[in-house]
Amino acid sequence: MSGSIQIESTPEVADALTAGHPVVALESTIITHGMPWPGNRDMALEVEAAIRTEGAVPATIAVIDGRLHAGLSQAAITELAQAKDVMKLSRADFAFALAERRTGATTVAATMMAAQLAGISVFATGGIGGVHRGAEESFDISADLDELARTPVIVVSAGAKAILDIPKTLEALETRGVPVVAFGQDEMPAFWSRNSGLAAPLRLDDPAAIARFEHTRRALGGHGGMLIANPVPEADEIEAPVINAHIETALRRAIDKGIEGKAVTPFLLGEMLELTNGESLKTNIALVLNNARLAARIAVELTQASD
Repeated sequence: MSGSIQIESTPEVADALTAGHPVVALESTIITHGMPWPGNRDMALEVEAAIRTEGAVPATIAVIDGRLHAGLSQAAITELAQAKDVMKLSRADFAFALAERRTGATTVAATMMAAQLAGISVFATGGIGGVHRGAEESFDISADLDELARTPVIVVSAGAKAILDIPKTLEALETRGVPVVAFGQDEMPAFWSRNSGLAAPLRLDDPAAIARFEHTRRALGGHGGMLIANPVPEADEIEAPVINAHIETALRRAIDKGIEGKAVTPFLLGEMLELTNGESLKTNIALVLNNARLAARIAVELTQASD
């Protein structure tokens, strides 16, 4: 029980949390809004298996019929992967889904909220939301950025989604005091590509150093989250000049069709799938797996450092 919110967990997750073993949170929008059936289920199960292989326990977060779940069974993941009319939950509508007994998949912001409620310190995702291109006119800025500023969860991603304005996203994170750490390189990754052309604010090269940094931040008190920017494996990347040309085409299509708000990101990702002949999806799966493995290693180091 966390306040008045009852969190339901699988026995695997509940036992790990009780024993203080490493647990990694996973979002659920990648299942419901990220790719079609049955690839979405297969990807979710593969990501969970990768976390277990690294010595941690996966906890996929979702709201199902108004009940908050931190950890889903294989059957529940399969059911969610086929569900229709699933809400896409961020901070603004997370409580609404709980109160109205709706089913909703959690974005980065809502997953961070749920992870904190459940006592999970590390979360693996694909890419965070951020400042959208043209935000100076649309004011379209993801709630993920404010969540990173307020909620003390380490988020492991391949950086901000490349469809966003990455320089403005980095500026917004700096303004909010969010540490942005590139893993193993000096340059910020750009989701499908290893390099963005932008220098990373900070760099660390191993999970133990990230755990040490997090424990130091906790000792200072009053900290929010941390973003770990983990580059996609070289063998799986789509080089920046290629992907950027496709992004420009996808953005023009979104404008022409009047796509706005929460519909923008899934629309653009769908367009990228078509424009790259499916390569963007393959890279997306590879980077999610890569992030899950690193998140598990960080969770293990955090646990060991606190023993």
